[in-house]
Amino acid sequence: MRARLYLHGDGNARRTHLLLFFVLMRGEHDGLLKFPFNYKVTFCLYDQTPAQRHIIDSFRPDIKSNSFQRPRSDMNIASGIPKFFPLTMIEQDGNPYVRDDTMFIKIMVDFGDISKTLLPYAVSLNPGLPTYIQQIMIKQEAERRAQQTSTSPDLLRQHTE
Repeated sequence: MRARLYLHGDGNARRTHLLLFFVLMRGEHDGLLKFPFNYKVTFCLYDQTPAQRHIIDSFRPDIKSNSFQRPRSDMNIASGIPKFFPLTMIEQDGNPYVRDDTMFIKIMVDFGDISKTLLPYAVSLNPGLPTYIQQIMIKQEAERRAQQTSTSPDLLRQHTE
């Protein structure tokens, strides 16, 4: 897999938006993988301030598109979010997404259907952690939330009796 970032846009979004695309690359283990590629892809542009108003957007692949079939050449055609983020916001002095001429973008492939409510938790994890550790932490958080939800009616009943 590869990410493609077009800082000054392209096509209809030229000079108006930052574009972020996902590309499937041919690899030696393609025979072990399931095609067409049908996993949700999530992009996160990190807000580098304590406010943490990250820009998060996702897409589900169009499995009929050649972009998500098993690669026959070095790489497939890029596909993604053509208007990911307005350039006017990136170009503003003091914007929270660029600090010291650096921005951080995380790309997650969701092999296990992470719910929308868990996405903020998933992107808050330290990107330096190994992927399998992040997956364990996400699973534990989902279980914790499910347990909280299942015990909430009992707690409510105890307080009203």
